[in-house]
Amino acid sequence: MRDNQYTTEGRIRFSEVDHTRRITLPGIVNYFQDCSTFQSEDLGLGIMHCSERKRAWILSSWQVVVERYPEIGEKIQTSTWATDFKGLFGERNFCMTDTEGKKLAYANSVWAYMDMKKGRPCRPAKEEVEAYRPEAPLDVEFAPRKIVLPKELEDGESFPVRRHQIDTNEHVNNCQYIQMAIDVVPECERAGQIRVEYKKSAVMGDIIYPKMAVEEQRKIVELCDAEGNPYAVVEFKEK
Repeated sequence: MRDNQYTTEGRIRFSEVDHTRRITLPGIVNYFQDCSTFQSEDLGLGIMHCSERKRAWILSSWQVVVERYPEIGEKIQTSTWATDFKGLFGERNFCMTDTEGKKLAYANSVWAYMDMKKGRPCRPAKEEVEAYRPEAPLDVEFAPRKIVLPKELEDGESFPVRRHQIDTNEHVNNCQYIQMAIDVVPECERAGQIRVEYKKSAVMGDIIYPKMAVEEQRKIVELCDAEGNPYAVVEFKEK
């Protein structure tokens, strides 16, 4: 247990599982997102604090590794902690464990502090950084933030952004891009590892044009605009 680790207790709900009676990959990601949100709220640095200052922590990338998908009714703990702050960016780890303390899933993430009015990164205030009191990261060798794209990708069928996919920043929620990618490659719904690199925010009214490539060790989904500029790149791998 880290001194500044923030932990929430939970139980896998019926609404979070699929036909296998196990939580979905987006379900795990939502637990991680919610845990970091709750930490910020409890520190007084949550949604209202950022909104009043026209600021927001925007997810730039993350890597999520799943050791086991917990089942309906199973009790879990979800933890998060900041690991580093460098200029305009912050990093944090996540971990989901079972009642015996065994890892179910864990993640590394990189966040950019954004001036939402100007639409560009800015430096967080000193007190906004110090409140999180960074801890040592997980003893895991995570992959780089950038995802290398294949030379060729196959075009998929386009689809619109739906209202339920929009979050409090009026952008498509981070987890929704993962669900979009799973809809393109359904066989990846139980992936052992996922990396996402977020390029730009999709909003209500946008049309998503997916591209997909299958390689020996991974599957890639690039979610693009009409000009081929990516909103997000999603990489699925087995453990």
